[in-house]
Amino acid sequence: MDLTSTQIPHSCENCAIRHQAVCARCEPNELERLDEIKYYRTVEAGQTVIWTGDRMEFVASVVSGIASLTQTMEDGWTQMVGLLLPGDFIGRPGRETAAYDVVATTGLVLCCFRRKPFESLIVQTPHIAQRLLEMTLDELDAAREWMRVLGRKTAREKIASLLAIIARRNAALKLQTTQEHLQFDLPLTRGAMADYLGLTLETVSRQISALKRDNVIALEGKRHVIVPDYRRLLNEAGDDSDGGMMM
Repeated sequence: MDLTSTQIPHSCENCAIRHQAVCARCEPNELERLDEIKYYRTVEAGQTVIWTGDRMEFVASVVSGIASLTQTMEDGWTQMVGLLLPGDFIGRPGRETAAYDVVATTGLVLCCFRRKPFESLIVQTPHIAQRLLEMTLDELDAAREWMRVLGRKTAREKIASLLAIIARRNAALKLQTTQEHLQFDLPLTRGAMADYLGLTLETVSRQISALKRDNVIALEGKRHVIVPDYRRLLNEAGDDSDGGMMM
């Protein structure tokens, strides 16, 4: 993984996820305490961050890149059950082992905290505990919404929903939530999108082409996506125009 100096923050103040990660509500003195127990870790695309059942010696925030949460079924089939985007949290305070495999979909930069000191800090620092609770509830809402996506939506709506999630999260990271014209690099291959959405590769390719043909999205190369009208994308996803779901 080729990392530039801009990918690993020099301090919490210039960190791209500062206002949406677990430390979002922290005061300067609280950030100093977090700084004492943190370290950065880089993971190359395709590598496993942690396996299901492994002892968790750390918790972490995703600074850049995307990871997948996967679970292996009894028959050996591996199912992708979630995505971790910048700002998302890996691990559960109070839980010693990992509940899912965490695999780097792209190159990752993680801001890691040693688990035991972090658990102690939560008790002493209400701002961290409050933010972690908010993130957990947001994750629960997203999981419920994703069940609806996988169970009730058409293939076109599923693809549009996933694009809307990534577009909105990318905009939030750049503090451009009111911007209508959004663009981002798609972090998943079409094969990974198919696995995640329960579709075939051919269906994913066909639906992306249809969204492009209908001017819902534009593509530059295979990965760069432009969303001319975010509200229209939400309509294609079958979501409300107030922002729809969030992961």
